[in-house]
Amino acid sequence: MTAPNILWISTDQQHHQALSPLVPTPSIDSIARDGARFERAYCTNPLCSPSRSSMITGKYPSAHGCWTIGTKLDESEQTVGEILSTVGYATSLIGKAHFQPLASTPEQTSIECQPIVRDLDFWREFGGPYYGFQHVELTRNHADEAHVGQHYALWMEENGFTKWPDFFRRWPLDPDEPTRRHRWDLPVEMHYSTWTAERSIAAIDSAVASGKPFFTWASFHDPHPPYLVPEPYASMYDPADVRPGRPEPGELERMAPWFALTQQENPDFSRWQETAYGNHGFSSHRISEERLRRNIAVYYGMISLVDDQVARILRRLDDLGVSDNTIVVFTTDHGHFLGHHGLTAKGAFHYEDLLRVPLHVRWPGRVPAGLRSESLQSLVDLAPTMLAAAGVPVPQAMQGVNQLPVWTGAAADARDHVIVENRHQPTAVHLRTYIEQRHKLTVYRGQQWGDLFDLTEDPGEITNRYDDPAYATVRHELALRALDHELQRESSRYQRIAVA
Repeated sequence: MTAPNILWISTDQQHHQALSPLVPTPSIDSIARDGARFERAYCTNPLCSPSRSSMITGKYPSAHGCWTIGTKLDESEQTVGEILSTVGYATSLIGKAHFQPLASTPEQTSIECQPIVRDLDFWREFGGPYYGFQHVELTRNHADEAHVGQHYALWMEENGFTKWPDFFRRWPLDPDEPTRRHRWDLPVEMHYSTWTAERSIAAIDSAVASGKPFFTWASFHDPHPPYLVPEPYASMYDPADVRPGRPEPGELERMAPWFALTQQENPDFSRWQETAYGNHGFSSHRISEERLRRNIAVYYGMISLVDDQVARILRRLDDLGVSDNTIVVFTTDHGHFLGHHGLTAKGAFHYEDLLRVPLHVRWPGRVPAGLRSESLQSLVDLAPTMLAAAGVPVPQAMQGVNQLPVWTGAAADARDHVIVENRHQPTAVHLRTYIEQRHKLTVYRGQQWGDLFDLTEDPGEITNRYDDPAYATVRHELALRALDHELQRESSRYQRIAVA
């Protein structure tokens, strides 16, 4: 059988419901319409670097070592791109990587940092391999962030857009520089989502011309904040029509102490600050209704821009005549708060809004069209499942499970739980969540508090049952199963081959 091509499309920080019908996404919807939509997929960590590292290694952050943002995935870790490269695939990563931090030391080197990201001479000479991908084209910024550069800046210059620095924040940072909000004057033709699609198409074209199967990761940066997008997308959605999430009275008082602090004007989170590097989300989440609605409207516009670019890539598969032999996977790295529970963006708040992710899979003739599944999926499963689909043995060290039988409709489930890690400080912000079909348990390192939700009776996660006597037996049984699964997911590089 001819090896299937694999097109992996991802976004960054997209709420699992931020698709049709809430946000019209016809191109992304078509992947699910012609394939499968998995409603219960979860990240391994609600932060970019550790989650993305799990996606390519098939390991949890506690195993691959990139345990939070600002840390590095070691180049020695084996990745799905590396393995597929060795069996004849043309492998490429276009867009956002974020496997390395915004700083570099002799012990933890990084090329995804200043001033390297703006050293265009460096990027003219570097195009891979990078974490096993033979060919890469990267940029590190979100919206107009100063970390723009790399291959994206080269592309803008090659297209005659030499004034690109005028549309992004200065480096070194200037605290007096005005902040752009919502409407960006960058031409949409020069937007990084446009670039990601165009260069992904070029990578696919090159692979098809060479006669090799391709594994291309089109890694889009949006809808990650800042909330900033060019027209017509900035005005595509009316803020009056969006539906912000709302906190229920008293719900955060039943959670870990840092939840309720987010609703104060000037909260003190110092007790959870161990290092010089702050905790995402540990700040006031109070925001005006007008500003929240405008942010959401622009967030939706950013998704629509991505969807239009996804359409270009999918059309190219059709034009090349390779759609029938191409697996298309769509997902994101973690979720996002849009006022849900009174929260915005992300942080150490393990609600479904942040942990659950969209997952669509299309493979004509193998994945049943229109399949809708509530089976539990994890982003740690992507690497082993894509390897299995390519007919390649899955390394023993990978901790994810092979979901291919579920994707193809041959099995209802491949796992009965998922685990989400989050270690954002060495000890002070360290939590772990264990999720089954009905119940969800979160424990916090060294603390007596915890979270227990009944997702069947309380899908909105309003009532924390951790200290509810009526759920004492459930909590006890969940804790025992979670501990047992901690043993089960322990990985081994080698099999035992002798008595001693």
